[in-house]
Amino acid sequence: MSKAERKYKGGRKPKANPIVANYTVRFNAVDNARFLALFEKSGMKTKAHFIAARVFDETFKVIQINKVEHDYYSKLSTFYSQFRAVGVNYNQVVKALNTHFTEKKALAALYKLEKLTIEFIRLNGQIIELTRKYEQQWLQK
Repeated sequence: MSKAERKYKGGRKPKANPIVANYTVRFNAVDNARFLALFEKSGMKTKAHFIAARVFDETFKVIQINKVEHDYYSKLSTFYSQFRAVGVNYNQVVKALNTHFTEKKALAALYKLEKLTIEFIRLNGQIIELTRKYEQQWLQK
């Protein structure tokens, strides 16, 4: 280090492009609500950057998250994972029935299991149909 660099005694390093001016804006309640709504839609982290972008006509992204749609798909995904788990366990149940029960008792249990499986498949078809209707009605883009 040279002697000129050692004269620096600490503290914050000076910025290359310091801010030299600031401005104050005052809003009434209605305008403030509009401003905050626009700010939230922009997804920007600070209000100062949002205002500067608007003043200098820079583009910014508007991100809208539909909470109902998000909840629907998260619950649908949860249900689908449960549906897959039932499918995985189905073979294990059939194997256990055949191994631990007599043929007559195993057939009776398999008959009940088959009826429940048909009902389960019917329910899955209804879920798929409801999802298609939902997408047609609400997700038209």
